[in-house]
Amino acid sequence: MNDLSSTPAPEDDRPVRQRKPDWIRVKAPVSKGYHETRKMMRELNLNTVCEEAACPNIGECWSKKHATVMILGDVCTRACAFCNVKTGMPRIVDPMEPENTAIAAAKMGLEHIVITSVDRDDLPDGGAGQFVKVIQALRRETPNTTIEILTPDFRGKMRAAVEAICEAGPDVYNHNLETVPRLYPTIRPGARYYASLRLLEEVKSHNPLIFTKSGIMLGLGEQRLEVHQVMDDMRSADVDFITMGQYLQPTPKHAKVEDFVTPKAFDAFGSIARAKGFLQVASTPLTRSSYHAGDDFAQMQAAREAKLAKQRAKEGKGA
Repeated sequence: MNDLSSTPAPEDDRPVRQRKPDWIRVKAPVSKGYHETRKMMRELNLNTVCEEAACPNIGECWSKKHATVMILGDVCTRACAFCNVKTGMPRIVDPMEPENTAIAAAKMGLEHIVITSVDRDDLPDGGAGQFVKVIQALRRETPNTTIEILTPDFRGKMRAAVEAICEAGPDVYNHNLETVPRLYPTIRPGARYYASLRLLEEVKSHNPLIFTKSGIMLGLGEQRLEVHQVMDDMRSADVDFITMGQYLQPTPKHAKVEDFVTPKAFDAFGSIARAKGFLQVASTPLTRSSYHAGDDFAQMQAAREAKLAKQRAKEGKGA
C-alpha cells in the first residue's frame, strides 16, 4: 500500500514531449495490408525492426507488405541512447528463424528484402552465422529476391564475421554510422566510429561488387561541417549509398531531439552528398535505412551501370 510507483507524477515533474513539426507527422497504421503483415509476422514468430524501433513509416510500408525482419531475437546487448529496442540478456537463437524469414519473403512476394538484427555480443561470432543462414535460406526459397542486410559492428569479431557474410553473397551490405564521431560517447557508447568505417572498408575488400550503404540521424546536435566530414569518411571507405533522416525520440528516457531539421536542409545535405560521388542518396526527414529500399536498390544498380558505361566509353575514345 505504500508503493507510490503508479502514482502520476506532478505536472511539473513530467517529461516534456516535443511537438513534432508538420513535415514529420504520419498517418496511424490502420490499413488491411498492415494488419495482414502483422498477423503473418506473429504466426512465423518473426521480429521486425519496424515495430521494435517504433519506425514512423510502418503504416506505409506494411500496407504494401514490406517489412524489415530483425533476426537474433528482440533483446539487444547494447544500450544506445537513440534506440527503442529492449536491452538485456537475449534468449537462445531461434533455429527456425532463417526458414521462417524465407517463408515470409515468399508469402509477401518480395523483390527486395532487408534483414537486420540486434547486437549479440554474447555470441562467439556476434550472430554472423545466423545472417549467413538467412541469406542461404532466401537464396533457396526466393532466388529472385535481392537481399540487403543491415548488421551490427561485430565488436571484436568483425573480420571473420564480414568474411563469412560476404561469402554468402548479399546484394547490399548496410552498416550505419548513426551519428558524427563527437557524439559517439553519449549516443552510441558501445561502438567506435572508426571501427564501423573499417567494417565498411572490409566489405569492399572482400567483394567490390557488393553495394555498401550507411546512414546517419540528424537532429542530435551535430554541426553541418561534421555531417560533411562523415560524408567524406564514407566516400573514403567507398560507401555507395548514404541515408540521412531525422532522429525522433522514442521515449522521454532516450536522447532528446536537439533540432528538427527542415526538409530544405535535408535537400541541401542530399545535394552535397551527390556532389561527393555517392551512387545513391536518400535525405529526407522520414528517411530510414530500409525505407523504399527496393526502389533505391534499383536506382543504385542503374547508377552503377551508367557510371561503368561512361568509363568504358571514355576508355574507348582513348584507345
